Amino acid sequence: MVEIRELHKSYGDLHVLQGLSLDVAEGEVVCLIGASGSGKSTLLRCINRLETWDAGSIAVNGDLIGYRSSERGGVPVLKELKAREVRKQRAEIGMVFQHFNLFPHLTVMENLVEAPVNVAGVPRREAVATAEQLLAMVGLAEKAKSYPRHLSGGQQQRVAIARALAMKPRLMLFDEPTSALDPELVKEVLHAMKQLAETGMTMVVVTHEMTFAREVAGRVAFVDGGQIVEVGPPEQVLDNPTHPRAQAFLSRLV
Repeated sequence: MVEIRELHKSYGDLHVLQGLSLDVAEGEVVCLIGASGSGKSTLLRCINRLETWDAGSIAVNGDLIGYRSSERGGVPVLKELKAREVRKQRAEIGMVFQHFNLFPHLTVMENLVEAPVNVAGVPRREAVATAEQLLAMVGLAEKAKSYPRHLSGGQQQRVAIARALAMKPRLMLFDEPTSALDPELVKEVLHAMKQLAETGMTMVVVTHEMTFAREVAGRVAFVDGGQIVEVGPPEQVLDNPTHPRAQAFLSRLV
């Protein structure tokens, strides 16, 4: 589902991604862990083409993200996609951020149907039916007519998950979705994410919740200095890491 090859990204003199490569299979959940500033969030933003990169490639479901490949005189040539073409690609990649980014002037239901109706052209009745199913899945069926300001942080984040799913993405990206929540609200969001994983959704999750990574991830990837330095099953990476940086990072969490 996801193929990342030798990705490089710099901000001025800061080389954030340094030749990072990663594959994610269809239906797999991969959790990215590592210290702040290691490049995890930048990687997610590149997958969704919210950031451009300097070298390397990303493909989702076989399609190059941000570019079209062709040949000129037998030599492969990449041409950057136009903004509307990038938006079409992005519609198949759902993303949930640290902060909820809900439209405050719209009800929960209106937040969910806005993009399907006005971006994807889905008939409103169909969009509402899908939204009702998604709200039930995240345990918020009774909040359809509520405004975001009337919801707790955990409820708003679950609405954000449902809103991303309303576009029927092939891939879901989560950028530390519980980091802005009070501890007592984290559990309800992680539960919704576990339910989503059980449906077979392909997910890449940046998280500091090691219990979630252990229970849900097919693989855990430790990111350090803009590279994936260790990747494998949760029990291997979390319990018996071999890379010194992974050992040092995880020892501080025990």
